[in-house]
Amino acid sequence: MLTHLDSQGRANMVDVTEKAVTFREATAQALVRMLPETLQMIVSGGHPKGDVFAVARIAGIQAAKKTSDLIPLCHPLMLTGVKVELSADGEDTVRIVARCKLSGQTGVEMEALTAASVAALTIYDMCKAVDRGMTIESVRLLEKVGGKSGHFQADPS
Repeated sequence: MLTHLDSQGRANMVDVTEKAVTFREATAQALVRMLPETLQMIVSGGHPKGDVFAVARIAGIQAAKKTSDLIPLCHPLMLTGVKVELSADGEDTVRIVARCKLSGQTGVEMEALTAASVAALTIYDMCKAVDRGMTIESVRLLEKVGGKSGHFQADPS
């Protein structure tokens, strides 16, 4: 059943009034593929715009906090923790892992996915002048803990 549709099939925000406050955490990822030279420039700190990972990390954190402004049916949440980690993965990929958590009445999957996505878009924005062929891939939920649906863990890939 799609929870964002009412009995007439119209979009609506899910009413979480009666749901219990529980601990919830979600982890999402995004990959940014680029030329090896671009990744080397980022890792070595040689980018003329500054520390690409630091800017992308801040953008991801900010995006998690603004998710309800971007995704129409998301509840505004009081996040208690947001962590965005960026690392070189091989010679041509940046791996972004975003973790969001809170004690609340609804999950934080969308916040984690938004954080990873916006961090990836920020890397693209900062590096597009040197590598317009970058791709953003594998934006997905890795793990979710808490709530009525319990624990979810994606298949490794």
